[in-house]
Amino acid sequence: MITSRIEFLVRRLRERLWVKPLAYCILAVIGALLAHAADFTKLASFVPEITTETLKTLLSIISNTMLAVATFAVASMISAYASASRSATPRAFALVVADDTSQLALSSFIGAFIFSIVATIAVTTGYYGKAGHFVLFLMVLMTFAVVIVTFVRWVDSIARLGRMGTTIETVEAAATEALERRRLSPNLGGQSALDTDGDVAGSGKPLLTAKVGYIQHLEMEALQHIAEKSGLKITIASLPGSFIGPGKPLAFLEGNDGEIDTELREELIEAFLIGNQRTYDEDPRFGLIVLSEIAARALSPGINDPGTAIAIVGTMVRLFASWARPLDDDDDKAEILFDRVYVPELSCDEMFSDAFTAIARDGAEIVEVGVRLQKAFLALTQLESAELTKVAKSQSESAFSRAEKALVLPSDLEKIKVLVEKVQGA
Repeated sequence: MITSRIEFLVRRLRERLWVKPLAYCILAVIGALLAHAADFTKLASFVPEITTETLKTLLSIISNTMLAVATFAVASMISAYASASRSATPRAFALVVADDTSQLALSSFIGAFIFSIVATIAVTTGYYGKAGHFVLFLMVLMTFAVVIVTFVRWVDSIARLGRMGTTIETVEAAATEALERRRLSPNLGGQSALDTDGDVAGSGKPLLTAKVGYIQHLEMEALQHIAEKSGLKITIASLPGSFIGPGKPLAFLEGNDGEIDTELREELIEAFLIGNQRTYDEDPRFGLIVLSEIAARALSPGINDPGTAIAIVGTMVRLFASWARPLDDDDDKAEILFDRVYVPELSCDEMFSDAFTAIARDGAEIVEVGVRLQKAFLALTQLESAELTKVAKSQSESAFSRAEKALVLPSDLEKIKVLVEKVQGA
């Protein structure tokens, strides 16, 4: 039952900058000390003599250069992170920090530095024999090769890290992954919580908590286990990404003859992981919101970059087109694994609002943005989804109403109106 929580926490560790450097440091120490194991073999009879002075010189080069390079890497990465937060949005910071190439580079530089320090101490104290010296010499050469290759790759990556285009691509990739996961498992492995009218069936006793924050993760296995053990039917009222405050129910509980004691209630609440920040992997709407924030910032008078907003509108079309794809035989369709847990699906209306409302509001007086929005809505009505078509038409009318109040030239408004009519007639 703790598997999903462990997986969630492991994904969170990827967003911590210290994890990989620490792992590399541990491996560096182990590697430097393991070279001594060669002294217990017959390798000394077959390898050339590597002097202590040679090893000290090579290790000195590594220690002197790697500390400077690691410091430079940290400064460059911090600059890139700050740039991403300023030019895009602070909510993209977690994804930028999780960049594997930068983490790998920093880890390699710090690991090489620690390796050189530990190996120098060991060589100076006579820890190695002839075979150990030779193995350590090979390790030093391998360290040089790894560092050089890593540095070359990292230079290419750091030139892009934190740039607007790279940040948008990173957020889009995170949103695409989250949406695809939810497309394949719209109810998170549980039963549908929608009644015959399409509304969430939320009857029963509300499950409340004193915690305040965002739901980051649902432990469906734990909820199913508790429901089976207690004879409950659990209807989720708040999906990952929902803000939980006083009076906001986590779920509705039915069964168990109405008896929900304190211990059982606390056990249920523990299955809802609540934190101060939203996360991308289990909250598809968060990716849409972050992209919308980037577009809204680009449309602010201080930045005045409608091109970025127009590019993000295109990104939204790609995301919703992928979301609307019908399941086929190649898809790994989710089965109902948790038959006592009822989970509502994501609302297309809310997703469209997350994606387009801020752009329509802040770009209402820019005809290029208005035209691009209507073209996007028109494209979305062509998808094989009646729900998306309905919501796209509603958003089209809303965006046009904003443009009517903001645009001055009748000719500009007419360009948008022509497209709106096409959307409504789709």
